[in-house]
Amino acid sequence: MSITAAQTARARGWRHAYFHRGTLPYWSIHVAAAVGVALTGWSWRGAVLVLALHVPRMLFVTAGYHRYFAHRSFKTSRWFQFVLGLGAILTGQRGPLWWAAHHRTHHKLSDEPGDLHSVKQSGFWWAHQGWILSPDLGATDLARIKDFAKYPELRWLDRWWHLPLIGFGVLTLALGGVTWFVWGFCVGQVLCWHATYTINSLAHVWGGRRYTTADDSRNNLVLAILTMGEGWHNNHHYQASARQGFFWWEIDVTYYMLRALAAIGVIWDLRGVPDHVRDRAPARLPVLPLPTETADMA
Repeated sequence: MSITAAQTARARGWRHAYFHRGTLPYWSIHVAAAVGVALTGWSWRGAVLVLALHVPRMLFVTAGYHRYFAHRSFKTSRWFQFVLGLGAILTGQRGPLWWAAHHRTHHKLSDEPGDLHSVKQSGFWWAHQGWILSPDLGATDLARIKDFAKYPELRWLDRWWHLPLIGFGVLTLALGGVTWFVWGFCVGQVLCWHATYTINSLAHVWGGRRYTTADDSRNNLVLAILTMGEGWHNNHHYQASARQGFFWWEIDVTYYMLRALAAIGVIWDLRGVPDHVRDRAPARLPVLPLPTETADMA
């Protein structure tokens, strides 16, 4: 994704990004969540269902889309990388190749011109959700994600990402009727979307800064809890690590899950944080190259 494409998308404004035929399902789910809860009333069972579905879906995004596909911070088998991609699709954030390619562009140009979702460059609401809704940024930059684009099953997921998501919505309706559909799918979907989006928006304006970085990334406990560990965003700009909570008191549920998967052999070569990197605050974190197509694959 070029700097020109990002600038063009922003120049067309938020109305062009927010309101077009492609965003109709997005806003419909928001409306269905609000109206559904208003009509059916508060439900503790519904709230528990939201939480029960939020945790695994967020873990697929954080472990799969982010720490695996975007940053390659661990290795796994071909079948499990497909599982990671399929599970993350159920959060409605497009396909694995699209997501990872855009995220790699973000790290290459973080808070600089060309960053696709920068509060500093484009304002809060563009960084929060305008970029992912914009029709100008809908294409997958395969050159940025060559290392995974060679797998036809991932290309299939990237093209048809909406089908598993629709299937998930139908399944909640079939299993639990309107209540499950409203809470498990609609409310849960809105929560997954905006929890993820806070890392692009709030995590660049709210929180502390342990390390001096070229961008405005922050560490935030509240966001870390909401996103299974992604809120340690200032730490994360040492991007090679599968661990974002660098210290024991920095809750990082995604990393705990990855450690468990490594213990049973599902994943391996889980990259941690070198002591010399972790303990160098407030010095500048090293700038690392993005993953390339030449990296080893299982």
